Amino acid sequence: MRAILLAGGLSLVLTLVGTRYAIIVLARHGYGQLIRDDGPTTHHTKRGTPTMGGLVIVLASVLSYLAACLVTGRTPSASALLLMFLFVGLGTVGFLDDYIKISRQRSLGLRSRAKFIGQTLVALVFGGLALAPWLEDSRGQTPAGQTISLIRDPKDFTLPAILVVLFIWLLIAGTSNAVNLTDGLDGLAAGASVMVFGAYTLVNIWQNNQWCGREPGPTCYEVRDPLDLAIFAAAITGACFGFLWWNASPAKIFMGDTGSLALGGALAGLAVLTRTEFLLALLGGLFVIQTLSVILQVGFFKATKGRRLFRMAPLHHHFEMLGWEEITVVIRFWLIAGIFVAAGLGLFYAEWVAGV
Repeated sequence: MRAILLAGGLSLVLTLVGTRYAIIVLARHGYGQLIRDDGPTTHHTKRGTPTMGGLVIVLASVLSYLAACLVTGRTPSASALLLMFLFVGLGTVGFLDDYIKISRQRSLGLRSRAKFIGQTLVALVFGGLALAPWLEDSRGQTPAGQTISLIRDPKDFTLPAILVVLFIWLLIAGTSNAVNLTDGLDGLAAGASVMVFGAYTLVNIWQNNQWCGREPGPTCYEVRDPLDLAIFAAAITGACFGFLWWNASPAKIFMGDTGSLALGGALAGLAVLTRTEFLLALLGGLFVIQTLSVILQVGFFKATKGRRLFRMAPLHHHFEMLGWEEITVVIRFWLIAGIFVAAGLGLFYAEWVAGV
C-alpha cells in the first residue's frame, strides 16, 4: 500500500509542477493546437493552445512507478514492464502524430495507415509477450490469460494463442482510439481517465488481497503481479489528476494524441493483465458511447446518402451544436463516466460476493 500511495502522490506532484513548465516550453517553441475548420466555431479560440501535454503524463507515470519500486525495494514485475511498454509505445505513436500536425501545420498528423501500423506493431508485441511461456512466474502464470474474460478466467477453457493475440490487438486499437475520440473538450478525457484508472487501481488492490498465490480458495484471482499493476495504475491516476488542473476549462494545455493513445492503450493493457477484458466496456462506458456515436454517424450517413444522425460526432460535439456550454457537456459526461465506473466496480465486487 505504501508503494501505491507513493506512486500516485508523486505522479500527481510531478504533473502539477511539470505541466506548468511544459506549457512555457511548448508555447515558446510554437507547439500549439490546430483546430478543424469544420468543428464547433467556439473551438476556434483554442487555436495555438500548447499541445503534446501527454508527454508529461507518460513521463510522470513511468518515473513515479520506478521511484515507488526503488523506495520500497521492489523489482519491477514482468506485467508492469509490459504495461509500461504498451503505455510508452502508443504514446510514441501519438507523439509522432502530434509532431507532424505541428511541424506541417495541418489538423491531420500521421496518415491513417501509418498510425494503424504503429498501433498494430505495439499491440502485437505486447500480446505476444503477455502470453510468452518464458514470462511465467513460479506458479506458471503468464501476464495475460489464454482466454477472454469478464472478471476472471473461466476454468478448463482456453483459446488458441493466435486468437487471444488478435483480440488483444483489437482491444488495444479500439480503446486507444476511443480515448482519442473523447479528447475533444477541455478536461473531458483527463477527468474520465482519472475515474477509470482509479477503478483499476482498486481492482488490482482487491485482486492482490484475494490473490491465489496468497489466499487459495474458490473466489481467489489467478492473475500475475496484481500489486505492481495497482502501483502503475495509481501512478497514471495521479498523473491524469495533476494534468487536469491545467487541462480543465479553459485549458492551458492539451494532452494531444500523445496522451490519449497512451492512456487508451494502458486501459486495454490493464484489462488484459487483470483478466477483465469485457468489464472494461462497462468501466469505460463513456469511451464506448463516444465510439459508437462515430460508428453510427458514419453508418447512417452512408446508408441514407448524406443524412446525419447527430449534428456532429463524437457525441460531445452534438450537444455543443445544440447550444450546451462546453463546461456543461464536460461535467455531465463526467457524471456518466462515474455512473459506469460505479456499475463496473459494483459488478466486480458482486461477482466475488456471489462466489461464482
